[in-house]
Amino acid sequence: MTETNKEGLPKIYEPKQVEGKWYQYWTENNLFRADVNADGEPFSVVMPPPNVTGSLHLGHALDNTLQDILVRWKRMQGYNTLWVPGTDHAGIATQAKVEESLASEGQSKYDLGREKFLERVWDWKHQYGNRITSQLRYLGTSCDWSRERFTMDEGCSQAVQEVFVRLFEKGLIYRGNRIINWCPKCQTTISDIEVEHSEKGGHLWHIRYPVKDGDGEIVVATTRPETMLGDTAVAIHPDDERYKSLIGKKVILPILNREIPVVADEYVDPSFGTGVVKITPAHDPNDFEVGLRHHLPQISVMTKEAMMNEEAGPYSGMERYECRKQIVKDLESQGYLVKVDEHVHAVGHCYRCDTVVEPMVSPQWFVRMKPLAEPAMEVVKDGRMTFIPERFTKIYLGWLENIRDWCISRQLWWGHRIPVWYCQDCDYIYCGKEEGLPEVCPKCGAVHFEQDPDVLDTWFSSGLWPFSTMGWPNETAEVKKYYPTSVLVTGRDIIFFWVARMVFMGLEFMHEVPFREVFIHGLILDSQGRKMSKSLGNGVDPIEVIEQYGADTLRFMLVTGNTPGNDIRFHFERLEATRNFANKIWNASRFVLMNLEGFDPHESWGELTLADRWILSRYNRLIGDVNKALEAYDIGEGARAIYDFLWSEYCDWYIELVKPRLYGKDASVSDVVKSRQTAQKVLSHVLRGTMQLLHPFMPFLTEEIWQQLPHHGQSIMVSSWPGAQAEFMDDSVENEMGLLMEVIRAVRNIRAEMNVAPGKRAEIILVSSNEESRRLLAQGSAFVANLANASEVKIEGVTYGQPEGAVTAIVGDVTVYVPLKDLIDLTKEIDRLTKELRVTEEEIRRLGSKLNNPGFVAKAPADVVAKEREKEREALKKKAALEERLRGLTALG
Repeated sequence: MTETNKEGLPKIYEPKQVEGKWYQYWTENNLFRADVNADGEPFSVVMPPPNVTGSLHLGHALDNTLQDILVRWKRMQGYNTLWVPGTDHAGIATQAKVEESLASEGQSKYDLGREKFLERVWDWKHQYGNRITSQLRYLGTSCDWSRERFTMDEGCSQAVQEVFVRLFEKGLIYRGNRIINWCPKCQTTISDIEVEHSEKGGHLWHIRYPVKDGDGEIVVATTRPETMLGDTAVAIHPDDERYKSLIGKKVILPILNREIPVVADEYVDPSFGTGVVKITPAHDPNDFEVGLRHHLPQISVMTKEAMMNEEAGPYSGMERYECRKQIVKDLESQGYLVKVDEHVHAVGHCYRCDTVVEPMVSPQWFVRMKPLAEPAMEVVKDGRMTFIPERFTKIYLGWLENIRDWCISRQLWWGHRIPVWYCQDCDYIYCGKEEGLPEVCPKCGAVHFEQDPDVLDTWFSSGLWPFSTMGWPNETAEVKKYYPTSVLVTGRDIIFFWVARMVFMGLEFMHEVPFREVFIHGLILDSQGRKMSKSLGNGVDPIEVIEQYGADTLRFMLVTGNTPGNDIRFHFERLEATRNFANKIWNASRFVLMNLEGFDPHESWGELTLADRWILSRYNRLIGDVNKALEAYDIGEGARAIYDFLWSEYCDWYIELVKPRLYGKDASVSDVVKSRQTAQKVLSHVLRGTMQLLHPFMPFLTEEIWQQLPHHGQSIMVSSWPGAQAEFMDDSVENEMGLLMEVIRAVRNIRAEMNVAPGKRAEIILVSSNEESRRLLAQGSAFVANLANASEVKIEGVTYGQPEGAVTAIVGDVTVYVPLKDLIDLTKEIDRLTKELRVTEEEIRRLGSKLNNPGFVAKAPADVVAKEREKEREALKKKAALEERLRGLTALG
């Protein structure tokens, strides 16, 4: 054990000075680096790769703080830890950024061509793409930066190509002309889960479709009249008696006068609208499936820019919403519009640009999902992989049970190019590595091959992240040692996007789950419970928070006061409270360090007092509590336990209890020097151990303090995690000390309620019929005298009568008396409280008058009314407390 660092701690805690220094120290000494050949049970985590387009936001800060806490904890426990960092190429978002940059120069990607454009994207990535990883360092993340990966680096790209080829050869990847979600702005397909649905007010138009040969009519209801131009049938439920006679007949499509059949399909809900549905296979995913069942043609009436095409007849060239307005006018003028109802329905938007997506039929590449989804469900059902909290299991399984084939092709230039080449002279397709491309077509002998222009969905490559980052498809030492990873920490919003994809990819290619446990956390909302967004202007920049408060404060605030899986509300007041906690630890540590002069850490334990035995018992119990919380992923509970121990028990109680011994002023001990040494040993031992427990949560502050204390080793982050020592845990000691603390609290409460001046010492009389309690009170009378500011502490039996003019409190079997004679002027105090009561009553009358005024309640903003009601509640509570104190004082008088 080294000697105490003689520099000491500065008077004021300055996070900036501490944090930059220690992060540099950790990285320079390779303390984050994993050694694949080292001993120790492996504990591995892969970082959810943030987009290279981004900068650190609070979601990243929470996610990476939680991972860092687990990694630092396991590292200190002796595990061989690997935390792989990395970033995602983010196809749509990154390409959009570079296209915006080109547009500002008056150019487009087509002016540059594909190759030159990709050079620009790589330049952009090198210039801006590492911004977020540098910001993660400010947060204190202890990843192995020597193993940092990028989804488009050479190794990850090799893995993507290998997976595509294997799935293609197995028949699990196919090219098909199917309905997809098209973003008219991003000009690419997006998958079902990249479509964000929001409720919008709209209309339900009821349109008359005449039955051929003048045999009546059918009325259909639609929210998108512009798509009727692509109708190829109308459908009814086969059991709907209203329309059974029309099955197999033809109706006339209004305006275009095209004949279309009436089909029967169970997809139709007879209770919605008129019970008749227009079928537009090229512009609706459900209609597409109906169309396949009934062999209906697919007529696309829109371009990829969401303009009406030549199939739209007289509306060709119109923008889709312009067409909607015109077609409604025409339907009305021609007598086809029956009525219009107000209607709220879910509208799908692109998750990247918020443009309303357009379902379209298009030739795309798909992954056949059912064979992959079934094993991914089975591993959760049989317990090979578990979700924390468990309720997310149902969400995961529900999505996989209803999964559709995954559209993986994107009409972008930035991303993993689909490894497929087409012979330009016949229908031969080659799938594989470019170096394996045949010189001549094996089918027709031609030499003209063109690679598919599309790239793969970003989630295709990130789905391989747990094993591609470790060097697969090569059988690396990392794959053997660290796969499957131990836990995935991620937000509830990407269970479908990412978690499920990693599971079925891991099972398919590694024959093992990618992680044993999935720890799901909630989203960070503003103080009003709203999602943070640019449009609301309620976002919080974590870098600004770190600059002002320090990374440790942000980290600790983010993980406290919340339970696993629940959303978190961000309150600046909680940041202030956490900074106060950091300052409290700093000041307490300075006090301890200033009082370690002459301390020999090698000395054995001396004779332990009740206070020593109490704090050691509480500290060892804390170790178990923190371990239990972290093992259950209840990170917030672990943090709360440390907070309560440090603030209340160690700082507010133990330090105050040992001050007389440190100053050599404890008359109750026979050997003042030895007692001081024992107090020093307990103080430093508990502080050092608690800093180790706190280290995963607040790494910088704890390193600074630990380095100043007597310690073993290079850094707190590679020191041994504290182990609970059963011999120090003692329920009876905690109960005994608990009684003394309750007595002291009772006296303090009496003094506060009676407005006793802080400098005045009070006589305290403690009465109990229990001999053991009296013995304990006598043993701890010095504590009571010191911490309750007593002039004298008397211990009496039940025969002792109630002192005159004394205020009473009951603590267990102990009655506490504090005589107020010479402490306060009863008359003056009663007068003061009476005046305060009158002022409070006047305030209650004023607030009541305001809140009983219907005009105020109706016209004032809701938050103003709520504040006034809260003021009234507080005033009523204050009135009740004042009345109670006056009754007590009057009785004494």
